[in-house]
Amino acid sequence: MARICTIRGTQVRVGGRIHRSGLAKKKGGIGRHVTKVVKRTVSPNLQEKRIWVPEFGRYVRMKLSCRALKTMNKNGVYATLKKAGLV
Repeated sequence: MARICTIRGTQVRVGGRIHRSGLAKKKGGIGRHVTKVVKRTVSPNLQEKRIWVPEFGRYVRMKLSCRALKTMNKNGVYATLKKAGLV
């Protein structure tokens, strides 16, 4: 299953991490130097959840990011599902 939030569509992002070598001037070296940029991935905080939807009278199983869970707590489950186009 893909690492994508069903509500917000949040997915894995790719970015760069800067590699630096050398000893800092503060510690007696000649300074840190950028040697290369390395690819890295940033994964969303996904949770597999069973959520009770009172309008349906049943549980719905979804893979959600924690941001989507906060949105559901704030706006309500049914309203959030409707806005996401899942209802």
